[in-house]
Amino acid sequence: MAALQTSAPPVSPPGQDRVIVKRKRTVAQRFRSDWPLLLMTLPAMAQLAVFFYWPSAWNVIAFMDYSPHRPFWENPLVGFAWFERLFNNPYFMPALLNTLKYSFANLLFLFPLSIILALIMHSVVSTKVRSVFQSIVYLPYFFSWVLVVTVFVQTLGSDGLVSNWLLDFGGDRLSFTSNPDTFMFLAWLQWAWKDAGWGMIIFLAALASINPSLYEAAAVDGASRWRRMWHITLPGIRPVIVLLLILHIGGILSVGFEQYQLQRDAIGYQTTEVLDTFIYYRSVIGTEGPSFGTAAGLFKGVIGLILVLIANSVAHRLGEQGIYQKS
Repeated sequence: MAALQTSAPPVSPPGQDRVIVKRKRTVAQRFRSDWPLLLMTLPAMAQLAVFFYWPSAWNVIAFMDYSPHRPFWENPLVGFAWFERLFNNPYFMPALLNTLKYSFANLLFLFPLSIILALIMHSVVSTKVRSVFQSIVYLPYFFSWVLVVTVFVQTLGSDGLVSNWLLDFGGDRLSFTSNPDTFMFLAWLQWAWKDAGWGMIIFLAALASINPSLYEAAAVDGASRWRRMWHITLPGIRPVIVLLLILHIGGILSVGFEQYQLQRDAIGYQTTEVLDTFIYYRSVIGTEGPSFGTAAGLFKGVIGLILVLIANSVAHRLGEQGIYQKS
């Protein structure tokens, strides 16, 4: 009876590794295997196409003498005339300077506040205390600016709660919500109350991804709480800090509209006029027309894109990933 012969797999010569060659899949093969994932992205792609990409195509009217009362193809091209008119407008530069002032104040004071709140919450041991504190700080993020401004006026206004207390004790009424000299501090308080909780939640999510064994090993080695925070916590959330910082820098010309428009009459337009309110009062309800407002919006978008690219390039030079990975 002949013995069964089995062939052993070929063995590579000593010192040589087997090279595995992966064939690149064609587009049709990738589509057949990934079509369920592509199908799930269709609603998001449709939203981007309808609400972002299609409106962006209408930026072309910034270079036209556009009027909605005539067909689009009959609007004559005027080149950069609307941009010249924008830069020569006497109210444009004060609005730009106010926008930069409020943006830098938001970046320098509100952005670190969110990090500090997240670090404080991360150090709280009690789960019940942490959940209550998170709810209290995060809830105002869902309030509209109408409600936020109303709360501050009813609390710190001349007829507000604090003013009535001062009158009962023989003091004077507050002018905090109608004083242009204190509007910067008032705006910072409103930012902190409304938006600090949102940033705190983002940084808390980043803190949750840090391996707890790193803290345990550092504690065994005798590292204090401050050294653990400096050498473990902050480096662990540094990519998120860099990412949000780049996004904040890109939106430095967009500080919002409602907060400043609602307090325009009480504070004065010289103090509350920012680019968004400038566009609204000059283009939407003013006489400049839609081409003027589109030119101002395109100016904001181009400057924001340039700032994002510069900030992301600096992040790459410092060894960070930024908003996209360097190829």
